[in-house]
Amino acid sequence: MNPVERVRLGRTNVHVTRLGLGLAPLGGLFTPVGADAARDTVEHAWRLGIRYFDVAPLYGNGLAERRAGPVLASKPRNELVLSTKVGRLLRPGGADSQDIWAEPTDVTPVFDFSGGGVLRSYEESLDRLGLGRAEVLHLHDPDLHFGQAVREALPALAELRDQGRIDVVSAGMNQAGMLADLVRTGELDAVLLAGRFTLLDQSGAEALLPLCADRGVSVIAGGVFNSGLLADPRPGARFDYAPADPRLVERALLLREVCRRHGVALRAAAIQFPLTHPAVSCVLVGARTPAEVEDAVRMAAAPVPGTLWSDLRSEGLIA
Repeated sequence: MNPVERVRLGRTNVHVTRLGLGLAPLGGLFTPVGADAARDTVEHAWRLGIRYFDVAPLYGNGLAERRAGPVLASKPRNELVLSTKVGRLLRPGGADSQDIWAEPTDVTPVFDFSGGGVLRSYEESLDRLGLGRAEVLHLHDPDLHFGQAVREALPALAELRDQGRIDVVSAGMNQAGMLADLVRTGELDAVLLAGRFTLLDQSGAEALLPLCADRGVSVIAGGVFNSGLLADPRPGARFDYAPADPRLVERALLLREVCRRHGVALRAAAIQFPLTHPAVSCVLVGARTPAEVEDAVRMAAAPVPGTLWSDLRSEGLIA
C-alpha cells in the first residue's frame, strides 16, 4: 500500500493518509516517553508524509494532546487531519482506574456523555492542543453509557458538525457490536475500530464491516498489533493491554512463520491486513520514537502478495 495516499472518510470532504499516527504512546502508554521524544516522533511522522493524527484526552490524561499540539500547530492547517475524542473529562485529583500510563499527572478521567460534557471535552482538548478545531471527533468508549451517548452525545456531535466546528462524527471502541448499533443511528460518518479486525481477532468482520460498507461509513482500523503481540510475538508480550495468553502467543508465532514463507514481516502483514476489506479507509499505528514511525511507514509500504492472505485462510489462521 501507499501509506501517504489520501483517501476520503465516508461521504465527507475529509481525506486522511492511509497510514495515520496514533498518539497514545506519547502519553506514556506502559513506558515513559518524555516531551522531547514525543515532539521528535510527531515531527518525523510529518516529514515522512503522514498527515492524519489521532489523540484523546485519556492518552496520558492530557499529556499526549499537550505534547503533540505544538508540533501540529506549526504545520499547514490545510494538510493536517486531526481527530480527538469525547466522553471523558479530566478533573483534578483522584486515583486513575487505569494503570497503563507510566507518567503520573494530577488529573483523572471522569466519564461524561452528556451534551454539555461533550462540548466541554472538545473545548478542553482544543485548549490542550493549542488548535482551533479538529476534523474528526470520536465518541470514546461509550460501552457502559450507550443510552446517554445516543440521546445526548451524538446530537451534540451532530450539532458541532452542522456548525462547521468539526467535519466527521465518529465513535471509537474496542468492540464491534455497539459500534454497529451506533452506525445504525445514521449519525456517524466513520468509526474507529480498535483491535477487532486484526490478524488475531476478526470479530469486527461480520458484525460491523459489511454494515459500514453498505452505509458509506468509513472504518479506521486501530490496535492493529493488539497492544504489541503482533509486533513482537514472544512470551510476556501484551494482547489488548494485558499479558498475552500462551495460546495467543503460539498463534502469533504461527502467523509469523507463514509470513516468513512469503518473505513478509509480520508487522507489515499486521498493518496491511485491515485494508484488505473495502470498508477500511486507513490504519492507525502508534509510535513512541522516530525509529518506530520509520518502521511503520516501511512496513506499510512493503509488498505483500495476495497469496499470503489465502494461505493464512487455508491454514485456519484468519477467517
